[in-house]
Amino acid sequence: MTTKPIQLAENRSFDGRQIQAKHASEVCGCEMVFSIYLPPRAAQGPVPALYWLSGLTCTDQNFVTKAGAQQYAAAHGVAIIAPDTSPRGDDVADDPEGAYDFGLGAGFYLNATEAPFAKHYRMYDYIVSELPAVINAAYPIDGGRIGIFGHSMGGHGALTIALKNPGAYRSVSAFAPIVAPSRVPWGEKAFRGYLGEDRAGWAAYDATELIAEAAERLPLLIDQGEADQFLENQLKPELLEKACAEHGHPLTLRRRPGYDHSYFFIASFIGDHIAHHAAALK
Repeated sequence: MTTKPIQLAENRSFDGRQIQAKHASEVCGCEMVFSIYLPPRAAQGPVPALYWLSGLTCTDQNFVTKAGAQQYAAAHGVAIIAPDTSPRGDDVADDPEGAYDFGLGAGFYLNATEAPFAKHYRMYDYIVSELPAVINAAYPIDGGRIGIFGHSMGGHGALTIALKNPGAYRSVSAFAPIVAPSRVPWGEKAFRGYLGEDRAGWAAYDATELIAEAAERLPLLIDQGEADQFLENQLKPELLEKACAEHGHPLTLRRRPGYDHSYFFIASFIGDHIAHHAAALK
């Protein structure tokens, strides 16, 4: 049973509606907040939609206020849903040391199996199943025309979710994604805390591992800034490039000179990504 969202805020933007809402999540066992942009075309009937997954420390609002996506979504007639990056609440476990890269704001779009995180940290099921059911029931969305994209931790989420759910998404893209979390510090810390020490279980949430047995060869579009401060230590796009080459998976990896990891980078190319998705969602 899906719960009807309660609207928290609404702003007019490029003749569309930028909405923030909350709902009770059975999957995460807490109240979850999300944002949705409905383009002007949604006033006439259901429109295709993109799910945007944000990175470490973000909420639903970072993308909404910094990416400048509304003008492109309005022009192409697509909705954009931006969920939060983790469960939240007084009884939701956090990193004992309050680190930015684990716990609140760092759900890594997986289903945790380790206590105490397994109780609430089920972001994979939330993004794949529960949130779409809530969205499709409450807003004029064509659930058969869906794409997914994201940034950094959210880029990891977008890639793995698309690869693990053939047929569910018509398009996927990412900005500076963590492509091989099993082999970089951010991912190793998160996977160890959420999934335990058995690395065999980590492969289910690692894009470079999922490529080998992908049941659908959905083309991947990735933009990566060459001045990204996390490029060499945490992102390692060359590992995904190698996996795609070995297994014949279509990949467009655009290295952007001078760009860093920030929303200035995302805002510079968000129009390209939305156009890419819109073409696949026609």
